[in-house]
Amino acid sequence: MKKHKHEAELVKEALRVGALYFEKRGAGKFEPTDSASNKIKAIYRLLVKDGLIQPLAKDQDSEPNMKHKLALWIERQLPEGHPLIKK
Repeated sequence: MKKHKHEAELVKEALRVGALYFEKRGAGKFEPTDSASNKIKAIYRLLVKDGLIQPLAKDQDSEPNMKHKLALWIERQLPEGHPLIKK
């Protein structure tokens, strides 16, 4: 998977928005002490379960690939002209 220019910022935004979705969906609430790794995995799995993103292949199921999928997901959610959107 080709890394996006602003992938780190997109992942950060995906965690913020994903945490809100996670809570509103009734899946739970993240604590300040929860690691980013746990948040990434939980948000990714919920989005897959809800059919909002395609699951990774079994042999590709790693944290860097989950981050990439979350970055792609949030990029599609951002409004046109947002500075993090690829041109």
